Amino acid sequence: MKKVNLRDLYPDVYKTDAFLEVTDEVQAVFQSDERAEAAYERKMYRYKAQYSLDCENGIENAVLRKLETPEMLLEEKQLREQIYSAVMALPEKQAKRIYARYYLGMSVNEIAGAEGVDPSRVRDSIRRGLKQLAKIF
Repeated sequence: MKKVNLRDLYPDVYKTDAFLEVTDEVQAVFQSDERAEAAYERKMYRYKAQYSLDCENGIENAVLRKLETPEMLLEEKQLREQIYSAVMALPEKQAKRIYARYYLGMSVNEIAGAEGVDPSRVRDSIRRGLKQLAKIF
């Protein structure tokens, strides 16, 4: 059992020294964390990367992204359902081809190969289906 100063670990919480006995495993975790932090700071200094400390884990991008409210999520879900039902209301071939292209991510050539038809027919069918969907929406 070793003693740890909680003020060193949590300076914003503990303003005075507070010692606590911890097991050797916990002490090893604290030491490895300190070593990793020191290595990270050395790397930042060596490669002169002080301009951005969080470019790898996406924190900066997450801050810039607008948070979605429950209303926005519900509206998005309803719109997806409306689009899906509109696609399924198209003629069967157009619906299958649009579903394969945009929901399954297949290319026009893959769809044509699976159906055994010319890719231009698939492309035209998808284009006509999208025009019909544009009229609906």
